Amino acid sequence: MATAIPPLKESEKIEFGDIQSGKQTGRIGAGNASTIVVASYNIRYAVGRYLISGGLLRKAGLRGFGRRQEQVARNIDTAARAFSEEHLLPGVDVLALQEADKETKRAGGHHVARELAEALQMSWIHMPAGIPRGVQPRMRQWWLDFEEQIELYDTGDTGVGLLSRLPLSDVTRIDLPWQECAWRPRLAMAATVSVGASALRIFNAHVDPHAAVGGQLEQLEVLVGQAEKENRPTLILGDFNTLSKKKVGETRKFLESHGYATPFPPGTATWRGAGIRLHADWIFSRGVRIARWGVARPLNVSDHWPIWAEVDLSSESKL
Repeated sequence: MATAIPPLKESEKIEFGDIQSGKQTGRIGAGNASTIVVASYNIRYAVGRYLISGGLLRKAGLRGFGRRQEQVARNIDTAARAFSEEHLLPGVDVLALQEADKETKRAGGHHVARELAEALQMSWIHMPAGIPRGVQPRMRQWWLDFEEQIELYDTGDTGVGLLSRLPLSDVTRIDLPWQECAWRPRLAMAATVSVGASALRIFNAHVDPHAAVGGQLEQLEVLVGQAEKENRPTLILGDFNTLSKKKVGETRKFLESHGYATPFPPGTATWRGAGIRLHADWIFSRGVRIARWGVARPLNVSDHWPIWAEVDLSSESKL
């Protein structure tokens, strides 16, 4: 397994941020309810929806960083309103983020997870990936070459995050095996959400888009292995980068073989670019019932759309 260069210090691997509960917004008494709403969003460092056309403009030298700070700030505000106003999706209790940059140039210096959490008055956890400094990226498949890379000596980072209105505990960083893209470590995180007398274990992952099906399943095997160490209701969610019909089918088959289910039919569009729509993002559950689910459209903060599920913990004892 590759490792980040230089490796993150232990103190850098997990960041916590708590917001005063008296200022929190959202559903009153959510901690005593039997259902919670969990959402997952590859926010793509809040730079907007135009991955492919934006990449082409950058390569042509027609797009730079001149107004990036203001652009990302507006998009964070737009995302906060989407997750709090309940027009596109119900009020969210727990929000999992992928590609949540921390003070990178491409994110205009913003700490995306922290600033979105502050706007939503939610507590937050962020786990930086540990991007290798000064390591030239490998050549990639052409259809993955539109992504705006973190610059070689950028002191910022990207990562995954978890925002919550409910108490979080047992927070775990999970470094995933990765081979195809040595400049971009892959990771996941897990945390236990307390909901009244019940608890829900949530795994938030950003799976490698560069890997073949076998490489992606290797990463999912690590997540399932971690989840099977505990006997409690579980969600495995995030951006699985299932960018082909084969990857969609194999990913779903693998998780269903381990007792997980998803309400999202294969082919549900969660990503778009240049007129193409793909099913990249998923929520899989075990030991709980999904009462409702959906994709939050339209929202132009990222090339992905948020996905969400209302999780019914009252059904835990019946499953």
